[in-house]
Amino acid sequence: MQIYEELKARGLIAQVTDEAEIRELVNNGKAVFYIGFDPTADSLHVGHFMALCLMKRLQMAGNRPIALIGGGTGMVGDPSGRTDMRQMMTTETIQHNCDCFKKQMERFIEFGPDKAIMVNNAEWLMKLNYIELLREVGACFSVNNMLRAECYKQRMEKGLSFLEFNYMIMQSYDFYHMFQTLGCNMQFGGDDQWSNMLGGTELIRRKLGKDAYAMTITLLMNSEGKKMGKTAKGAVWLDPNKTTPFEFYQYWRNVGDADVLKCIRMLTFLPLEEIDAMDKWEGSQLNRAKEILAYELTKLVHGEGEAEKAQETARGLFSGGGSAEHMPSTELPAAKFENGQIGAIALLVACGLCSSNGEARRLIQQGGMMVNDQKVTDIAAVFEQADFQGEGVIIKKGKKVFHRAYIR
Repeated sequence: MQIYEELKARGLIAQVTDEAEIRELVNNGKAVFYIGFDPTADSLHVGHFMALCLMKRLQMAGNRPIALIGGGTGMVGDPSGRTDMRQMMTTETIQHNCDCFKKQMERFIEFGPDKAIMVNNAEWLMKLNYIELLREVGACFSVNNMLRAECYKQRMEKGLSFLEFNYMIMQSYDFYHMFQTLGCNMQFGGDDQWSNMLGGTELIRRKLGKDAYAMTITLLMNSEGKKMGKTAKGAVWLDPNKTTPFEFYQYWRNVGDADVLKCIRMLTFLPLEEIDAMDKWEGSQLNRAKEILAYELTKLVHGEGEAEKAQETARGLFSGGGSAEHMPSTELPAAKFENGQIGAIALLVACGLCSSNGEARRLIQQGGMMVNDQKVTDIAAVFEQADFQGEGVIIKKGKKVFHRAYIR
């Protein structure tokens, strides 16, 4: 099976333009493609996973990835899928985030001459003359068509700033610029980027002729990826200082039964034949599938050693044994204890397992807290400071979240 057919079989491709030409380029390693990353944080998260895996798959097939960091567009803010205006960042913050992104991307793709490259669209967007842009690019866009785009429709009711209205033009200009300067002939993006991507393809063809070889493919990466990237606590980061390897493993170990095989198919590099055989799995076999998913993705992001540790810790906890060494932990300061004790509510908040006293109170009342395998049902329950010495205590939130609290 060639790479384009594999991408389809894995459920990655949602829409395309010029499918025959795209298949030809991708299968023959002739695609120079870009995927954009918005530098709004200093770490990528699991919502970017599909894009990173796609870049790796295509590079392995001989194609050349361009990781486009939106340093310029990030100063405007993408209105897609948002109900309010995004806070603008400084150039220093954007550059710091770009540097962090590249370190994480190097686990997926190889950078270097004739390999993958990273570019920042601030390099060209910040130099644009407004009048020249209006004359060269603005004339190619219909305001009526732009207002029909889904990314703008969602914002029209609450107000769309003129600043954000320019986002489609800027993203389209990115493809136009890279087509001419880097030989970029293909762009990939999530389904919420479809209108912006079509704008770039149309701009190239209107400015350079209908025979200009520019293609677009939109994936399920944003509708699926954004759902993957969010939990009750927020984003699941690829940076181990933000989300530990164990927490990362547990996130994937806890995916729903209905999603586990879809995630294995889209995100792991296991052979499709092996994955297809899992389609018949059910019941306890799905727990094995979740272990496979969690292990494979943790290995991809954090390395085989961390994946082994995370799996060993998780298995030990669920079987009632094992070490808490690699579990997410909180060292409690002495100030958290009053008269040598700490309350259950304060403990949950101090460990970051609940964001407020009210949330902690509700969790306890609903039977969602255990300490050292003992259910805590009294919101007034307290624990002795001496209990937290040595390895400390193991707190279980709900059915699947484990946390160690200790004092030195």
